[in-house]
Amino acid sequence: MKAIWNGKVIAESNDTVVVEGNHYFPADSLPRELLQPSATTTVCGWKGTANYYSLNVDGKTNTDAVWYYADPKPAAAQIKGRVAFWRGVQVVQS
Repeated sequence: MKAIWNGKVIAESNDTVVVEGNHYFPADSLPRELLQPSATTTVCGWKGTANYYSLNVDGKTNTDAVWYYADPKPAAAQIKGRVAFWRGVQVVQS
């Protein structure tokens, strides 16, 4: 799978986990230099607290476009150490 934003492949992996229709990529498949920490959090009743990053690609910012669960609840343990995308980030098959 590939994640694409602003015309650039930002993540690619053959090892994604699909939860609720979202592909969760290994965190190390996304270059850290593209990420800007965000103070945004949300809570999912069965997954836990999500944290966010904003993407910075070629001078453009996509606020809170990447999310992850640093300490997911046991029912969502398979997404620990993984990130998912939204806000215009396309996830397509390689």
